Amino acid sequence: MTTQRSEFRFLERLRVRWVEVDAQKIVFNGHYLMYFDTAVGGYWRAMALPYAATMEYLGGDLFVRKSTVEYLSSARYDDVLDVGIRCARIGNSSLVMHAAVFRAEELLVSGELVYVFADPEAQTSKAVPQELREVLQDFEAGKPMVEVRVGGWDELGRDAKAIRTAVFVEEQKIPADMEWDAADTGCTHAVAYNRFGMPLATGRLLEHVPGVAKIGRMAVTQTMRGSRVGRAVLDALMAAARERGEREVLLHAQMTAAPFYARAGFTQRGPVFEEAGIPHVEMVRAL
Repeated sequence: MTTQRSEFRFLERLRVRWVEVDAQKIVFNGHYLMYFDTAVGGYWRAMALPYAATMEYLGGDLFVRKSTVEYLSSARYDDVLDVGIRCARIGNSSLVMHAAVFRAEELLVSGELVYVFADPEAQTSKAVPQELREVLQDFEAGKPMVEVRVGGWDELGRDAKAIRTAVFVEEQKIPADMEWDAADTGCTHAVAYNRFGMPLATGRLLEHVPGVAKIGRMAVTQTMRGSRVGRAVLDALMAAARERGEREVLLHAQMTAAPFYARAGFTQRGPVFEEAGIPHVEMVRAL
């Protein structure tokens, strides 16, 4: 079984909580399966595959057939752990995932999870779809999982509108008449798609003043946040601005999203203000 940290392309970082420690002051053994399961969720996000929508698209679901855990050493309260997950083998109807819990480079626990792809109603096994097989193999091979398309509203508007409706209108309760404006039809849009063609994130680029572009309407579907798909859209829009010869990009960031833009090199300019009842701050970056 895989035991080297370097053999995992994906690692999910967790911190041990007080509730996970037992009377021996170490992580209770059963919680490692929870750690594995949490990391598996992150693995699907890293492949840009929202799990529920993906299973519906594929016409099946994954059921755990067997879980094996080997305990080598103990994690303790407040330890920072990295939980590695990798697809080790794909059978006709099964997936074998290797899992490992590391504290820095120290292997604490290793495991193997065997899933069976099955009909969700009858719970009878089915062949692993070729599309899923290829995504898993390509992810482990380091191939890109997301394609960002840049274009006009005629080309991308349907998917961009669906994402923005879900995020801004339905989730954030922004009035629909505030979300849609005439700028959509004339500006540049970007939409990120996964390997199954599902739209996951969007944003738009328009001229603010000569030499300065404005990025706006950045939205990522709820299940894909934290997966870097939003960063892929942001990078594509900044590349489009450079191609147009812009010298600076600005945006109005919701305060909760400001750290995301700061990591991309944007800096705050001016005080906090409200747009659509939500605190925002202007952020800028030179190109």
